[in-house]
Amino acid sequence: MTTVLLTGASGYIGKHIALRLLNEGYSVRASVRTLTKGDEVRASVLPHLNHTIDMASKLSFVELDLEKDTGWEDALKGVDVLMHTASPFPLASPKDENDLIKPAVEGTLRALKAAHASGVKRVVLTSSIAAIYGNILPAGKSEFDETMWTDVTHPIGRMAYTKSKTLAEKAAWDYIKSDAPEIELTTINPVLVLGAPLDNNFGASVSVIERMLKAKDPMVPDLSFSIVDVKDVALMHVKALSIESSKNERFIASARTVSFIEIAKILKSSYPKRKIVTMKAPNLVIRLLALFDSDIKSILPSLGDKTGASSRKAQEKLGINFISVEASIIETAAFLIKNGR
Repeated sequence: MTTVLLTGASGYIGKHIALRLLNEGYSVRASVRTLTKGDEVRASVLPHLNHTIDMASKLSFVELDLEKDTGWEDALKGVDVLMHTASPFPLASPKDENDLIKPAVEGTLRALKAAHASGVKRVVLTSSIAAIYGNILPAGKSEFDETMWTDVTHPIGRMAYTKSKTLAEKAAWDYIKSDAPEIELTTINPVLVLGAPLDNNFGASVSVIERMLKAKDPMVPDLSFSIVDVKDVALMHVKALSIESSKNERFIASARTVSFIEIAKILKSSYPKRKIVTMKAPNLVIRLLALFDSDIKSILPSLGDKTGASSRKAQEKLGINFISVEASIIETAAFLIKNGR
């Protein structure tokens, strides 16, 4: 029986990974910042659990903090796999970038060092496309892929969240190379993650659709994002455990690249009676607003950029047939509307 320590289990992606692991027969030791969060995870997973799975014997909880050493080595005793998903993901940039960078980098290293000390030799790390796309696309390339790394001095790369994910993933690879070569690492690098959450406690990515459904903005900026369904992200994490060729590899999780305007039109087509903004904001307006808003300023390098992220490697090595972007957007919107969000 394979036991997985899943960090960040109460997160949007973490809950989906916990569900997928349990349904595929793994035992899950889930880490949460406070044990009361364990009840939230149980309640979210239970309605979707295969009836043959005994959750009481397969799912347990430990209290861990990314910024504290307490409990990590004990949590990893008897564990076969570390699946590290825990990392801060804010909707707005913090005043101090170290509020993101420090827990992301130190938390990743804390988890890896504890895994090494406990003899764990298999690690799957949730990274991000943010660790890949913050750079100039190399000559001859039309998409970002897993061979590329964000440059933290690039206008996109130096954004706090982008920098935190880049430095955390680099720290993981560097630690294994120098201190723990026996650990076999796989990183999953999702783009913008959508799809129905398992409960009403979800992260910043879903709030993008929530904002559009509520017509919070008078116009839509000329921005494009690659999108992936949360169920596919969970599937990639779990598939990596049984596929030998996934070891010591990075995998982008992406279905397709779409613009904000396309997202708005998909929502408008599905909900024609709702007030959903589909008018594109002139770039000049965005640039003027950026003079007064640092969060808007941070998107300026991406205006008009439609460069995508290649998921060919995930399709070929992990056998992923990605859920369509349209299905993910509509499912996310349906969840939000049903739950009065």
